[in-house]
Amino acid sequence: MEHGETNTITVVDEEGNEQLCEILFTFESEEFGKSYVLYYPIGENDDEDEEIDIHASSFIPNEETRDGELSPIETDEEWDLVEEMLNTFLEKQEEE
Repeated sequence: MEHGETNTITVVDEEGNEQLCEILFTFESEEFGKSYVLYYPIGENDDEDEEIDIHASSFIPNEETRDGELSPIETDEEWDLVEEMLNTFLEKQEEE
């Protein structure tokens, strides 16, 4: 994962393809000792009637280079936490 001062990251898939994604939000979990990022590929939100495909990964930030390494979320407990955080985020967005 690479990111600069903007809210975008470049995600590289298993086949080496790069996809520019917009970061929805990040958060840290003391319970799991990890940071998480929720993001979606840029261009998928162009049609407002379509749902966007939101991806989530854990990551370890590298403070020196502002890069980080994405890792898959491995447990149901982590997915429950991510889903709860996403639902809270979406509820707040609807209120604004």
